[in-house]
Amino acid sequence: MQHTATISRLKAAGAPPRLSGFAQWADRHFKWLLVAPAVLLILALSVYPLLFSLVVSFINYDFQVPGHAFVGLKNFERVVFDPVARWSLLLTAWLSGISVAIEFVLGLLVALTMVRSFPGRGVIMSILIVPLFISPVIVGQAWTLLLQRPFGPTNYILTQLLGQEVTIGWMTESPWLYVSLIIADVWQWTPFMFVILLAGLTAIPPNLYEAAELDGVNAWQAFWAITLPHLAPMMLLALTFRLLDAIRMFDTIFIMTGGGPGTRTYTASYYLYTVGFTQFHLSQATAGSWLFLIFTALVVMLLVRRLLKTEPV
Repeated sequence: MQHTATISRLKAAGAPPRLSGFAQWADRHFKWLLVAPAVLLILALSVYPLLFSLVVSFINYDFQVPGHAFVGLKNFERVVFDPVARWSLLLTAWLSGISVAIEFVLGLLVALTMVRSFPGRGVIMSILIVPLFISPVIVGQAWTLLLQRPFGPTNYILTQLLGQEVTIGWMTESPWLYVSLIIADVWQWTPFMFVILLAGLTAIPPNLYEAAELDGVNAWQAFWAITLPHLAPMMLLALTFRLLDAIRMFDTIFIMTGGGPGTRTYTASYYLYTVGFTQFHLSQATAGSWLFLIFTALVVMLLVRRLLKTEPV
């Protein structure tokens, strides 16, 4: 009763009641308690699997061999000296470089066309960005149906256009199997380049073009003197994002070629998938994933450093 009366007098006097030890600690660390669930979730879903994979890359974590003996760098050596791994990395760089370059050129041309208003512009833009919302698995299956011999219509259309029979094996013959993968990738991701570059074009002040027109500058000269310098940061941003996604190419290859014939369409991601989940050499696949992560981090570092140095003229 006396304690209750004391609290009542404190409230009446305007002084807050004295908190317990735990309540005082919670009050001091309230902001950390709010973010604690998110931090624990990140640790459980990101940091722990990452550290566990690092441990696995140094042990013999293989379903075909009992025990988890420490093997040091042997898993990394198997990947480095595996000719299929080297080929997959080379093919990844080659396919992603060509695909991103084509997507960039086509996206820039479409963005330059769509930057000005004209009747039906909104409808055309809506149609152009549809491929972005389609799953890569569906894209791969659709292009497989279009290109596959003998039921796909592509060879028939080419036969009618060229006036001679066309029997290209788009999924089995070189270089056409690489062409088919590039076509599928370009069809889906050119809209990504288009959207980013269009945003960059619309951000360029129109008065620059008006001043250039008064000075007698033609459209080609204005592109090189105004558009290209101001669009350079957005260009590099689009190339960076798209290249980082392209080097992870897996879905369309899994559906269209299955890595074949043989290992001719093994990208880095498909190689790691095959080693880990088909051959069940999980330690080797994990070591290869870490090497691929280091390679990707170096690419990111170079691109980001270049992006930070790029400023509109």
